[in-house]
Amino acid sequence: MAEQAKIDVIYGLNDRPPPGEAAVAALQHLLAIFVGIITPTLVLAGPMGLDTKTTSYLVSMALMVSGVATFIQVKKIGPIGSGLLSIQGTSFAFIGPMIAAGLAVGGGEAGLAMIFGLVLAGAPIEMILSRFIHLAKNIITPVVTGTVVMLIGLSLIRVGMTDVAGGAGAEDFGSLRNVALGGLVIATVVLLNLSKNKFLRMGSIVIALGVGYVVAAFMGMVDLGGLGDLPKVSVPVPFKFGLDFDLALFIPFALLYLITTIESTGDLTATSMVSGEPIEGELYIQRIKGGVLGDGVNSAIAGTFNTFPNTTFSQNNGVIQLTGVASRYVGLFIAGFLALMGLFPIVGGFINAMPRPVLGGVTLVMFGTVAAAGIKIVASGDIGRREMLILAVSLGLGLGVQLVPDVLIAMPETIQTIFSSPITTGGLTALFMNIIIPRDTGIPPVDPI
Repeated sequence: MAEQAKIDVIYGLNDRPPPGEAAVAALQHLLAIFVGIITPTLVLAGPMGLDTKTTSYLVSMALMVSGVATFIQVKKIGPIGSGLLSIQGTSFAFIGPMIAAGLAVGGGEAGLAMIFGLVLAGAPIEMILSRFIHLAKNIITPVVTGTVVMLIGLSLIRVGMTDVAGGAGAEDFGSLRNVALGGLVIATVVLLNLSKNKFLRMGSIVIALGVGYVVAAFMGMVDLGGLGDLPKVSVPVPFKFGLDFDLALFIPFALLYLITTIESTGDLTATSMVSGEPIEGELYIQRIKGGVLGDGVNSAIAGTFNTFPNTTFSQNNGVIQLTGVASRYVGLFIAGFLALMGLFPIVGGFINAMPRPVLGGVTLVMFGTVAAAGIKIVASGDIGRREMLILAVSLGLGLGVQLVPDVLIAMPETIQTIFSSPITTGGLTALFMNIIIPRDTGIPPVDPI
């Protein structure tokens, strides 16, 4: 498989394409990742009650830190970074726990202080785990990882649907106008993904957002009046909103840093493969460990500069395959573009003016896709009675505490805080059952339906 990837690569890992070609390749990567980088911030802003100025600043920091993080990954600074064309961006996995942690202390800037404190406290987990990747694989199997990824997607669908209806607290919540606009965006994503044109498929999310934005503007739903009040340049200020910490709120973050370690290992392996590089041996292991260490360091940088955990983006592997450009030199252009975009708050302000139904239409599809990816991960391993039992109990308990939160009402407050998260409850259940239930049950694997 690696040999086939070598045949398809036009510019290898250490080749230097002409600047013009490198810039064009970089722009294609930007189209693939831009929405993914900014969406977690936009999703979080609604429930947290953040104003346009704060949201715009957070979007700017997300873009800027993603640029710095990408530079670290592709450049490889000492042991930090994979040295591959591995693009970094804001992780979707943490959205649910971040919203819960922020609202637990009242939202607003106090909520941001709690979130950034938890992000910073959890980053060393990934740094430490990067040294023990081979051991983690024996504990975090496809059924555990897949269950957690499914719960991430399923638990966030409510957030996407709320935005489709107009956003929490909207006066016209659930109006025909809002639902129709969200439905138009969903239909656009679906139709473009069915296209035989690879560029339309790759840009389906960006195009759908653009269509929704334009239609919303004609409907009088876009207000750009606040853009003039934004500063011309965003200046990164370490710990701008302060830091806070709560052990009970930290548990979901710790679990997700564990899971994203495994996910990043898979993403980096795929990047190495499509780049025509080895996917076994000493060089491969060094790159994986450096990449995961880079994830941890970059998440620490993210917490310091007021944004959310960073991770490797898998969608860029598709861009490498389509373009045949695997040169990490292109990554330097991507890093520069991201940092440049992050400098100007008007970018974040313009995006923040997007009506919630437009964003909701896209995120609903994206969160559903995350859940579907979890199913695919589970199906990638052998599914026997043992795995079905782990999956059933973990999903049942995880979604159960979200749908019926009062089930924990008799528990101490700390226990309620920890286990009210479907990701924590379901993830820890899957992890615990995977450890204690014997693997050799004598039951043959079941073909996934």
